[in-house]
Amino acid sequence: MKSTGRKPRSDALRNRDRLIEAAKQILGRGGPGASLEAVAKAGGVGIGTLYRHFPTREALFQAVYRHEVEELIELADDLEAQADGLEALRVWLHNLVGLVETKRGLLGTLALVATEDSKAMYAEVSGRLNEAVRRLVARATSNGEIRSDITAEDILSMVYAVGYRREPGPEWKAQVLRLVDIFVDGMKAH
Repeated sequence: MKSTGRKPRSDALRNRDRLIEAAKQILGRGGPGASLEAVAKAGGVGIGTLYRHFPTREALFQAVYRHEVEELIELADDLEAQADGLEALRVWLHNLVGLVETKRGLLGTLALVATEDSKAMYAEVSGRLNEAVRRLVARATSNGEIRSDITAEDILSMVYAVGYRREPGPEWKAQVLRLVDIFVDGMKAH
């Protein structure tokens, strides 16, 4: 959204939030009905309003991706208070799989090419995701719930590898979650 020096109107903020959620649902799933027009319609606005908020496909992708990352970081903060560190990590990883699913759908639907701007955004949010999972790993390790040699990078690499290796389809998420659970069970301290 362009900065004009004044605070955006509340209806404009609501429209933006609805468009982000609609893009996540429609473009994140992909398929023949995944279009910017469908996003605008699901967001309850016209295509012109969508383009005012997100002048490019990349801007829309970045807004959705950043929103999803923010939710994962908030979830990590909430889960740090949970008694069972291993289960907190599992819940967080299940939600990370949802981010991978959305990102795959968005990339496939929008057919984006990496730009310097998108690379900078990925670097920033990747660092924040790494820190969120690092805190959860540190807690589970200090509680003696998981092996001490497990790192945040190990976990993120595993989820991304499994998530991107599997072919998309109706069983994709169930298959990836099953493999994540096997991995989490394998991290348990003996």
